[in-house]
Amino acid sequence: MSLVCNDTTAAADAPGAGAADRDLDLPIKGFSGTPDEIERQWFEKIYTGRGDVQRQLTLRAVLMGGGLGMFMSVSNLYTTLKLGWAFGVAITACVLSFVIWNGLRALSGGRLSPMSILENNCMQSTASAAGYSTGGTIGTAFGALLLLEGMHRPWYVVGAFALFAAALGVFLAIPMKRQMINQEQLKFPSGIAAAETLRSLYSRGREALQKAYALIGALAAGGLVGGLRSYGTLVEQFRGTGRPQAWLERLHQVLSLPEALAVPRWLSPIPHGQMAGLVFEPSVLLIGAGMITGLRVSLSMLLGATLLYFVVAPRVLLRDLTHAGVAGYVPSFTLLPDGSFNPIRWALWGGTAIMVFSSLATVALEWRTLARAFSLFRKKERTAHSAAMDAIEVPVSWLVAGLVPITLGMVIIQYLAFHISVPLGLIAVALAFVVSLVCCRATGETDTTPVGAMGKVTQLLYAVLPGARGVASINLMAAGATAAAGGAAADLLTDLKSGYILGANPRKQFLAQFVGIFFGTLAIVPAWYALVPNPKALEAFNPPATFMWKAVADLLTQGVHMLPVTALWAIVGGALIGVLLPLAAKLAPRARPYLPSAMGLGLAWVMPFANSLSFALGAVLVLLWSRARRRAADLYYVPVASGLIAGESLVAALIAIACTGLGLLAVK
Repeated sequence: MSLVCNDTTAAADAPGAGAADRDLDLPIKGFSGTPDEIERQWFEKIYTGRGDVQRQLTLRAVLMGGGLGMFMSVSNLYTTLKLGWAFGVAITACVLSFVIWNGLRALSGGRLSPMSILENNCMQSTASAAGYSTGGTIGTAFGALLLLEGMHRPWYVVGAFALFAAALGVFLAIPMKRQMINQEQLKFPSGIAAAETLRSLYSRGREALQKAYALIGALAAGGLVGGLRSYGTLVEQFRGTGRPQAWLERLHQVLSLPEALAVPRWLSPIPHGQMAGLVFEPSVLLIGAGMITGLRVSLSMLLGATLLYFVVAPRVLLRDLTHAGVAGYVPSFTLLPDGSFNPIRWALWGGTAIMVFSSLATVALEWRTLARAFSLFRKKERTAHSAAMDAIEVPVSWLVAGLVPITLGMVIIQYLAFHISVPLGLIAVALAFVVSLVCCRATGETDTTPVGAMGKVTQLLYAVLPGARGVASINLMAAGATAAAGGAAADLLTDLKSGYILGANPRKQFLAQFVGIFFGTLAIVPAWYALVPNPKALEAFNPPATFMWKAVADLLTQGVHMLPVTALWAIVGGALIGVLLPLAAKLAPRARPYLPSAMGLGLAWVMPFANSLSFALGAVLVLLWSRARRRAADLYYVPVASGLIAGESLVAALIAIACTGLGLLAVK
């Protein structure tokens, strides 16, 4: 990929100068040249850690990040149970820590020193690991297991499993960082947004302040829309209290767009009803992500969603209706009484195949570059620059030292608690690398981590492996381990992207992230038992993600033959597309900008139509803005996009935290 440096003033800065004191553009677009040249440019122009001039990994940063992350881990568990999704923690943590610490400084009369921008970034890494990397498996895999078995597993089993799975993802991300962030320079839009938000909080200079004002204005707009989009959660919490519920419902009716678009009659074989997810409810968070992601990936997502909702799904349903009543035929879709259906439950098999095989094909085609991350083919005579980079990057020796005990711990806990044999446990660890690779690449390109969809890859494989066939607990917990590792790895790279832009020391960020998973585990385990004391309490949440995991386990433990034949076709077709697109880009590099993004196509098949539409709207908005006022667009599109992302995610996080508190009070 040919990238252009967006930094014109950093080269004149003194080594070790603080990022807050330099009037430079963030290296959003990256650098150009060979991998070594790219790393050298970053080290010389952006890196601020030489001589430890600016504090980064400090005790106060870790403690504050851990404390904030503990709160947010509980909130993410609540939203996973209630809504089926978890919100990003990084932006919320950096804003809250800035406000809280400056409030403490005011109360102390200025005796506390201000937190540096890299210190705040390190705190964000700790909070992000604590708040995001530990709760997903508990709310999904353990939740589905609770519904199947009717009883909780002991707290030490839950805690050990969550800790080892999160640690596995953190360490697996080590070789991917240098490949995806340093060399490929994938976007990781939330990482860029967090870095831009921090820069706005520490901004100096006229142009920097103008960018900060643009970000604040967009943040307010994003917060307003985020509040309106979260109205359903608020209504549920205010149910029975009268006026607040009525006020929220009335406000939503006035300001919201139509909730659903009917499938065009000329495309749909359905006389009545609609497809779930075919709605026009743009999210400003995803619009902001699309602004940063760019046209190629965003339009690929819209293309994939259009093909699914308007071409493929109606025709697959027509096949179901044609074969209705045929003995042995497994329908692709389950129709509700009103004739509606959810195409994603079928399409995720094809979409996941595209993402998995495109990631594997990319690794195969770029094996030399990836091998450099492991230092397998590094020349014996190293330059001063390469030695300096090795001194701040996480070394491969840490990867080995971490993966050996983590693998042993993961295999032991799976064997003792879930009767997963040692070979099957080792396969789960190996699959965790593949799942992490796909999750990191999807997050880097689209800012969306397909944890749920990737868990289905493991569930499908374990449905055919000897010793795992027909055992729901093995199917669930092996998938839970790989999915949790993938989410943790993608989360770490998002934070490392922020640090890359701000010039942070990646080794110190890694340590902060590793410490954070211990904070998260300490909070998430007691919260799980408090929120869900028994299966009846879990069912009261009506947890969509948990029900989905259980449904897939129930289906696949009966055998792969229970999958509809159209799903198998989708898997094969997705695998071919996933291999052919990276191959075509490699063989014809000039055609690459015009080829669809395999990751964008695949991701569009595992999420609602409105999400893909939002990405495309953001990318087109930047295109139109650039054509109308190029200089203004170049200066302000990243701050505006970052504000939209930060605004909606911040409000959603605060609402989730408030609802979690109310939920805990209701349980008590």
